[in-house]
Amino acid sequence: MTRSALVLLVTSVLGIAALSGVAIGASPAPGFDGGGPWFNTGGQPLTLEALRGKVVAVDMWTAGCINCLDTLPYVKRWYAKYHDRGFVVVGVHTPEFESEHSTSYVGDAVARLGIAFPVVMDNDYRIWKAYHNEYWPTLYLLDKQGRTRYSRIGEGDYMTTEQMIRTLLSEPQ
Repeated sequence: MTRSALVLLVTSVLGIAALSGVAIGASPAPGFDGGGPWFNTGGQPLTLEALRGKVVAVDMWTAGCINCLDTLPYVKRWYAKYHDRGFVVVGVHTPEFESEHSTSYVGDAVARLGIAFPVVMDNDYRIWKAYHNEYWPTLYLLDKQGRTRYSRIGEGDYMTTEQMIRTLLSEPQ
């Protein structure tokens, strides 16, 4: 069985839109309403309106998820590499376990993991639900107009994701 056939089989069995990165239609992205507190923003919430003109990665993660921790070095590297070109990462920390609801737990994780990009706590799953998210980790890429253009569930396919970041950064405002 080819890799493509296997992905199609697993995708249909699990009901997952795609296991690898997928370019998707340009629909307006949900904002960050209902989340908080925020880290690495001076406590101030971010809005998509304030991020217009930037390419935004929305990283759905939780500090207790090994797969999330495995993707984190790539997300941090992209943030460092492309931030000066208008790339912003917003980490949406949506807890999987009860212990992950604590502000001190998330603050400690952000510091311990060396996360420099903004992170919002999503204890009530409001942002998660607005994105119709189902999996940790999932990365959404938004274009400069705030439209969702790409999503990636899970680990891997990092070169494709980085290429999409570069593509979105190269597009006119």
